[in-house]
Amino acid sequence: MPGYRTRAFPRTVAAASLKKQITEKAAALGFAATGFTRASLPPEKLRYLQEFLQSGQHGSMSWMAERVTQRAHPQALWPEALTVISLGFSYAPQGDALDNLSRKNVGNISVYARNRDYHDIIKGKLKHLAQFIATRGDGVKVFVDTAPVMEKPLAEQAGIGWQGKHTNLVSRAHGSWLFLGEIYTTLELPPDAPARDLCGSCNACQTACPTNAFPAPYKLDARRCISYLTIEHDGPIPEEFRAAIGNRIYGCDDCLAVCPWNKFAQAGREQKLAAREDLTAPPLAELALLDDAGFRQKFSGSPIKRIGRNGFARNVAIAIGNSADQALLPVAERLATDADPVVAEAGRWAIAKLDKLSLEF
Repeated sequence: MPGYRTRAFPRTVAAASLKKQITEKAAALGFAATGFTRASLPPEKLRYLQEFLQSGQHGSMSWMAERVTQRAHPQALWPEALTVISLGFSYAPQGDALDNLSRKNVGNISVYARNRDYHDIIKGKLKHLAQFIATRGDGVKVFVDTAPVMEKPLAEQAGIGWQGKHTNLVSRAHGSWLFLGEIYTTLELPPDAPARDLCGSCNACQTACPTNAFPAPYKLDARRCISYLTIEHDGPIPEEFRAAIGNRIYGCDDCLAVCPWNKFAQAGREQKLAAREDLTAPPLAELALLDDAGFRQKFSGSPIKRIGRNGFARNVAIAIGNSADQALLPVAERLATDADPVVAEAGRWAIAKLDKLSLEF
């Protein structure tokens, strides 16, 4: 069969058998979904990425504008790659991801960040699977979401799910709660059928966004996204978004949590991702007291550590301003004297918000 490497046994039978073995091994490692696709993407994916970047909707995420060709063309990243194995790992929460939003004196942390950094966990599992494939003598490379890989289009093409109107992947079985990882390989394996878009007329994710970050279905303006503002954005958060942020101190799950397909998702089983008790509903007053050393200790091994103490304290100050809790005024006053000017400005904003509330009453 043209295009397949020479083997000493029937190629089609061997390929189907190997796919089954890889899928079974992935399931044993905890992956909830496995799909196979060619190491290529259609031209419209590159056009979409270019339009997104040219519009400036990626904000300050300059890394997205780097290595664009490698993002849009898997073989530009690794010319020898023939197949992409796309893998999904469920992190569906035990309960309602939005429960904390009504508890204004605690911080709400995105579900995925309430314990260990998923990059480390998923990459470790990908390496185990890659070693299993490599024993055949075939080349492999593993990626999580820190490499120039268009993981969501590849996952859609591999049949794991489709990119919903919130631009994230949606699975019929796992809803919006999947971490994605990829294995590029020199193996040539039969591709799976692409997933079909089943969003229909639903626009729940669009209307749920507190900051109107979706200018249209399947379009995201990251500059308005709370996840971007609280994680990726450096410096002061624009005042127009602060009230809408509420008590979200790291990320936002609103558009994911309201997806109707989540009703089929079972709670994730990886204990290293299960919510830590101290991060489920952490009191804002306690978080505001963390200095750099305390922050590093509390969030060692956590994805939250990457934004640093000052970025985190900025977010906490804004949540305090939105808390309507006069008991937090001394905490805001302390933040207003912080050595970091961005934290101090957010602290002053919080004081003004709480003072205004006291005058209204």
